[in-house]
Amino acid sequence: MTVPLLEVKNLQRYYGKVQAVRDLSFTMERGQVTGFVGPNGAGKTTTMRIVATLDLPDGGDALVDGVSVLVEPREVRMRIGYMSDQFHPYPNLDVMQYLDFFARAYGLRGRKRLHTVRMVASFCGLTSFAERPATGLSKGMGQRLHLAKTLLHDPLLLILDEPASGLDPRARIEFRTLLKELSAAGKGILISSHILPELGETCDSVVVLEKGQRIVSGSIAEIQQSVRHEQAVSMRVLGDVAMAEQFLLVQPGVGQVFPDGQQLRFAFAGDDEQMSELLARAVGQGVRILEFARVEADLEDIFLKTTKGNLQ
Repeated sequence: MTVPLLEVKNLQRYYGKVQAVRDLSFTMERGQVTGFVGPNGAGKTTTMRIVATLDLPDGGDALVDGVSVLVEPREVRMRIGYMSDQFHPYPNLDVMQYLDFFARAYGLRGRKRLHTVRMVASFCGLTSFAERPATGLSKGMGQRLHLAKTLLHDPLLLILDEPASGLDPRARIEFRTLLKELSAAGKGILISSHILPELGETCDSVVVLEKGQRIVSGSIAEIQQSVRHEQAVSMRVLGDVAMAEQFLLVQPGVGQVFPDGQQLRFAFAGDDEQMSELLARAVGQGVRILEFARVEADLEDIFLKTTKGNLQ
C-alpha cells in the first residue's frame, strides 16, 4: 500500500499568543500540484517551513514519503526541494558556479555533479546565462536560478512559496510551463500564490486556509460542488439583449441575471436536463443564441466563497 507523498497531521504552531497553524491536516499524492491558498497571515509560509524542516511545530507532524519531519529531518531534506519567497544569491558567483556550489552541498561529486548542473541549467533555460553574475539577473531569470537550485538533488516534493511574485506576464507563463513539465515528470508540487487565476490553471487540487485552519480542500470541481448549489451560466445572444433578459427572469431555477454587452450571466438552480430544457425554451421563444455554456468556478470564486477575510 503506497503512502501519500505528503501527509500533514494535526499541525499546530504558536508565535507567542498567536496560533499561526491550528490543527491542520491534508494529504498530497505523487505527481499532484496542490495550490496553497489563503489571505496574508493564514499560516501558509509557516506550514511550508515546517514541512521543509526549517521550523518545528508545537503539535502534530508532517510526513514526506512516509518520513517524519520531526524524527528524520535529514531524510526529509533529501526528498524535498524548498523555494522560499525571497531569493538572495551569493555575490561573486556566476550562474554555473552558484549551481555547482549547491550541487556540492547536496553531496554530488565528479561527473555526476557536472552532468546534473548542466542538465538542470538547460531545463530551466539558464545555459545562455551560464557566466552571468548570479546577482545580475532579472527577476524572472533569478526565479529560474532559484528553481534550478531547488531541483539539483532530484527531490520528490517541491515546496514553492510565492514563486511567481514580481514576475512579468511572459516570465509567469514560462515559469508555469516549467511547473507543468515537472508535474508531468512525477514531481509533487505544493505551491502558494496570490495570483489565483494562474494558480488555477496549474493545480490539480487546492487547500484553502484562513487563520491557520483548513477551510476546504480538494479539486476545484469538488470544492465548487460543496460551496455552490447553483450553476453559473453564460449566454451570448444576437440582437435584443433586453428581450433575452426578460425571458430569463421569469424562468424556473434562474436567479440573478447580469447583462454585459451581448452576454448575460445568470445563476441556475437545476441539473443538466433542466438546463437543456431552458435552452430549448429560449430558442423556441425566439432568443437568438450564439453561445450557451456553464461557467466553471475558478480559484478566485472559491476563495471569496470560502474565506471571510479574517486576519490574525
